[in-house]
Amino acid sequence: MKRETRQKKYVILAIALVAAPILLGIAAIGVGRYSIGVREILECLLPPLFPGADVDEVTSRVIFDIRLPRVLLAIIAGAGLAVAGAAFQGIFANPLATPDTLGVASGASFGAAFAILLGFGMMYIQLMAVVWGVIAVIVAVALISGSGGRGSTMMLILAGMVVGALFSALLSIIKYVADPQDVLPSITYWLMGSLTDTTFSRLAAGAPMIIGGTLVIYLVRWRLNVMSLHEDEAKALGVNVKRVRVLVIAACTMITAAVIAMCGQIGWIGLLIPHIARMICGNDNRRVIPACIGLGATFLLATDTVARSVSSAEIPVSILTSIIGAPIFIILLRKTGGVKS
Repeated sequence: MKRETRQKKYVILAIALVAAPILLGIAAIGVGRYSIGVREILECLLPPLFPGADVDEVTSRVIFDIRLPRVLLAIIAGAGLAVAGAAFQGIFANPLATPDTLGVASGASFGAAFAILLGFGMMYIQLMAVVWGVIAVIVAVALISGSGGRGSTMMLILAGMVVGALFSALLSIIKYVADPQDVLPSITYWLMGSLTDTTFSRLAAGAPMIIGGTLVIYLVRWRLNVMSLHEDEAKALGVNVKRVRVLVIAACTMITAAVIAMCGQIGWIGLLIPHIARMICGNDNRRVIPACIGLGATFLLATDTVARSVSSAEIPVSILTSIIGAPIFIILLRKTGGVKS
């Protein structure tokens, strides 16, 4: 009977986690200086269900050219960052691991800032962010090549810290030499994170990497439960630890680099959401990873909607994720008595 109750609970939770981003997305499309009703949104998005409906051209352009791409990016980016954070916490057996554990965010930020300094367009800024994010992770992995066993996990984390610090220093150099009247404000605003000016073309360039990386982690989610064990125990259970670790690191790098390339730095989602998911679903990654998809998408979508509608000037989304995320994380710590993996 208890098992049936648990199964029913998880089914209800799954439905809620799927419905929440969809319903919130519809509401977010209607929020802004140009208010749009729910019926108008549905008539525009689902014309076969409303035959003969006359959709205003301005409303259609606002939905398809401005708000729908942004809503989709918030859903995809939030889900990707949450899943990447949960995956890193799993493979490193470290509850404080984040998507930037191996320095990918620092590398991607350096690449984007360097491209802005050189006066490149948005396409090249995104490309440079992805390339340098990948380079940062490759450097971190190369620093510990040759070491094996469980100690290599800690060494990899330390290597990521070193690489992150290095690229943060390089980023500071770029900000120091940038023109303070023109280039520096652009770099600073981009680093604070924003989903503004999202288009379907920009979405098409980065979304496949985020979706692909998330799908990879989803498919290997049960193996993440084994990664906290010693390598010999994991091998006895039929899991190739090195292969899974490389696969997950590659997937998380793709996700994080693509998100930063399109949105800039967005903090706290990869740290906070996995812990909320574990409080709801337990420590089984087979349930934590799907929960992270729904919770991460909902959290970033809600935060971005507030960021662009609470005042006349848009607030950088990373400011709000920090303001909201830090107190929630403190509450979680007080409730659980400490961070648990």
